[in-house]
Amino acid sequence: MSYSVGQVAGFAGVTVRTLHHYDGIGLLVPSERSHAGHRRYSDADLDRLQQILFYRELGFPLEEVAVLLDDPDADPRAHLRRQHTLLTARIERLQKMAAAVEHAMEARTMGINLTPEEKFEVFGDFDPDQYADEVQERWGGTDAYRQSQRRAASYSKEDWQRIQREADDLTRRFVGLMEAGEPADSEAAMDAAEAHRQGISRNHYDCGHEMHTCLGEMYVNDERFTRNIDQAKPGLAVYMRDAIVANATRHTS
Repeated sequence: MSYSVGQVAGFAGVTVRTLHHYDGIGLLVPSERSHAGHRRYSDADLDRLQQILFYRELGFPLEEVAVLLDDPDADPRAHLRRQHTLLTARIERLQKMAAAVEHAMEARTMGINLTPEEKFEVFGDFDPDQYADEVQERWGGTDAYRQSQRRAASYSKEDWQRIQREADDLTRRFVGLMEAGEPADSEAAMDAAEAHRQGISRNHYDCGHEMHTCLGEMYVNDERFTRNIDQAKPGLAVYMRDAIVANATRHTS
């Protein structure tokens, strides 16, 4: 049985022009011609076309494909083994590429342009993308969220390291006040709360006292925040909330 050039193009998902080109360079010459001189392809021709397309998909130039297929010492099984090895290697490369793209997507979700290694270096065990979907669902429509995304997208690893150092210094400042017995509504504690608010405004989004108070309440009402903050010192979340509220009252009353 033989097939027309149009049928073969449809089978293989290539253009008629491509088949004409393969014929012209001697890579795939049809076994037969009709009485009118039209190309007719046999099953053996289709097998050869399949081999050509395999190697083309793997990036081989046509000249090399011709050399491989016309090797008198190679049998069909050798071609299949070679293609299986090449395809396996390509799958591994594509999987690595897909993983890299996934990491990039994760970083973009929070606007953090860091590699996984850099994220671990900056944030340690804390994953800034862990609650990305929840953050977007709760605050995605707010100006603060959009502002935070824009700023985060512009930050380098060094920027994030600086921001993390500032946060760590402020945590130690609050812990020191607690251990010194300073009340949450003392001047020193309120000053620390104000530094906290200004840090948010400087690094993330404009944070007024009302919004800052809402954050302080979330530190206490959301056990995930409480658990994370209280790692530095038990009761720190409540102390920070109380200092934030006192500082807001000081500035708005």
